[in-house]
Amino acid sequence: MALKGKVTVVGSGFYGSTTALRLAEYNIFETVVLTDIVEGKPEGLALDMNQSRAIEGFETKIIGATTTAEGAGYEATANSDVVVITAGLPRKPGMSRMDLIGVNAGIVRGVAENIAKHSPRAVIIVVSNPLDEMTALAQIATGFPKNQVMGQAGMLDTARFTNFVAEKVGVPVGSVKTLTLGSHGETMVPVPSRCTVDGKPLSEILSETEIADLVDRTRNGGAEVVALLKTGSAYYAPSAAAARMAKAVIEDSGAVMPVCAWVDGQYGIEGVYLGVEAEIGKSGVRKVVESALTASEVDALKVAAEAVRAKQADVKEL
Repeated sequence: MALKGKVTVVGSGFYGSTTALRLAEYNIFETVVLTDIVEGKPEGLALDMNQSRAIEGFETKIIGATTTAEGAGYEATANSDVVVITAGLPRKPGMSRMDLIGVNAGIVRGVAENIAKHSPRAVIIVVSNPLDEMTALAQIATGFPKNQVMGQAGMLDTARFTNFVAEKVGVPVGSVKTLTLGSHGETMVPVPSRCTVDGKPLSEILSETEIADLVDRTRNGGAEVVALLKTGSAYYAPSAAAARMAKAVIEDSGAVMPVCAWVDGQYGIEGVYLGVEAEIGKSGVRKVVESALTASEVDALKVAAEAVRAKQADVKEL
């Protein structure tokens, strides 16, 4: 299969560099560009990754580019088809995602403006925290159509929920199907009614209390990792989620994934970026998929929408 397309990963920390390598190892992109403001770091990582190609058997070329807040170096990202924004500070133990909003807003705004200048047709995948707010800010800063900007959250949260259920029940993760919607934070909405194990409803296998405990652990999944690491935050599972989203874009696959997307009427919710299922293709979000939820799950989704709405409005000023 001929390689095609160009994807840029902004930020070469653990999250960004792992994402870049996952994308390269798919062996479907012609070029992966990795950027950072730390001089020489992305170039060094790219050199190291390229030297693994002969061992792992992929041909995708990885390019490292040092950039500045003023926009120098972004020429290397020009005409990207997909851009994954990982730039920003990670959480520390005891911090919520919202504690990062002030400092990361300035970083994400600058990145988004530079990306818009060099890659006006790129699909943007935001992973910087607080996720829902930074996704909204990236759209405002780029001026891109709302379907062209989305956030990575539901893919990760759903993967965490799936893993916790599989471990609890003692089955392979491939036997478990789960779904997580809502915000990437306290108003996350794991959807037990859509969860199955070997095709059987989760409610037939675990008690309400056991399910509630797994839901709570999913909601706090990122904080659990941060507390154990002491410094830094999760990146293996998050990078897998972001890379899979970028793959769906470049392949124009139409895959339905839980992502942070612009919701405008679905579930009775208007005008907000929120975690929902969406069909993903080369234009970004082709459409939001409104699936069957229980009344209580829809109510929780509406609560999540209102919780993030005000913060998303506030980012215009950040």
